[in-house]
Amino acid sequence: MASDDASERNTLGGRVKRYARVGGAVGGLAARLAGAKYLGTTLDKDAHARDLRDALGGLKGPLMKVAQIMSTVPDMLPPEYVEELAHLQNNAPAMGWLFVKRRMAAELGPDWQKKFKEFEHDAAAAASLGQVHRAETKKGEALACKLQYPDMQSAVEADLGQLKIIFAVYRRYDKAVDPREIHNEVAARLREELDYKREAAHMTLYGNMLADEKNVHVPKPFPALSTDRLLAMSWLEGENLLSVKGAAQKKRDEVAQNLFRAWYVPFYHYGVIHGDPHLGNYSVRPDGTINLLDFGCIRVFGPSFVQGVLDLYNSLLNNDADLAVHAYETWGFKGLNQEIIDVLNMWAAFIYAPLLEDKKRKIQETDGTMYGAKVAAQVHRELDRLGGVKPPREFVLMDRAAIGLGSVFTHLAAEVNWHRLFNDLIEDFDVEKLAQTQKAALKKAKVPETA
Repeated sequence: MASDDASERNTLGGRVKRYARVGGAVGGLAARLAGAKYLGTTLDKDAHARDLRDALGGLKGPLMKVAQIMSTVPDMLPPEYVEELAHLQNNAPAMGWLFVKRRMAAELGPDWQKKFKEFEHDAAAAASLGQVHRAETKKGEALACKLQYPDMQSAVEADLGQLKIIFAVYRRYDKAVDPREIHNEVAARLREELDYKREAAHMTLYGNMLADEKNVHVPKPFPALSTDRLLAMSWLEGENLLSVKGAAQKKRDEVAQNLFRAWYVPFYHYGVIHGDPHLGNYSVRPDGTINLLDFGCIRVFGPSFVQGVLDLYNSLLNNDADLAVHAYETWGFKGLNQEIIDVLNMWAAFIYAPLLEDKKRKIQETDGTMYGAKVAAQVHRELDRLGGVKPPREFVLMDRAAIGLGSVFTHLAAEVNWHRLFNDLIEDFDVEKLAQTQKAALKKAKVPETA
């Protein structure tokens, strides 16, 4: 039973309120920063970081997702800010019990509490689009119930409108990357994240794709207790990924390998990738196995795109320039000249470097910088000088997954033979076989078509 409450729909009034809240919450914090910088006033970083977390957490929605990404990347922010923003991964400010009761009644009807044996009043976790409550079925099965915040459609559309303006302004003075397709991709994925029935299908898909991966655990959806904006799933016990940062090297390496397979078995075997690898989307069990916890941001790629990823790898492995060009064109890059290709290859050489060396190594050999920062800055400068490039939208989440996972592996200081991990996955790759397995997997899980 889904709610027809008008507040759930994308409305002009909802968007106007969103603009006001964004400006009020973030503007005051920005003014305080400016005062510290230009007027010489003293800034309490700890207090300011807490205020920033509270402001972004209270806003929910896409802006909070930006904060999640920022806290994932090593050395991107001062430690005071990282510590506070990390709470947004699984401990954002939650809505109270009165709110929960109204929302649950809107989704499952006024007698909704009779459908559960237990339903905890306090949220176990609160994130960007919804919060999670522990519950039990009538049979005593442990549940995680993710309840979407009200007015999220309006919030997403308002934030996407603001993001489009920001991109347009940014484009005027920085020509390195044309962000139009990036915005299109982000918009499509965020709108999909609002549909919890789609997420339930994605969860089923991942459960099927990773059924043979004994070190990766995926929750199961409970359709009878779910709607478009309520998702009930099995509860998986685990600790935050950063809880193993101080563990022995062997355990950190095992966790990294499990994460690698959790992300890339679906990609190379089914053409599907999890596009949101931030710290709140997985947890670690005492034995080093991992739980995947969120399936809102999933990308399905055409088999030719996956073939392009392997073509670029082989071009670097065998120094085959023509094959690299073919890979970029397969992905949808247009108007490439030799100079731009050389710059794109700089980035590719960095991303693929751990896969090309048959030895145990860290994901990046340099220490003390955020993952890929130096290379990214150089690539950005060169693309700006050459007039820029327009990345195809399919490229956006693939790149984000690579950087997000690289950042996690950097956090863990994992030392793994990435080359062998990767080659184990692609050993029997066949693009026609991929097309068949992908079609069958999507059909079995009843996944709707991707925008």
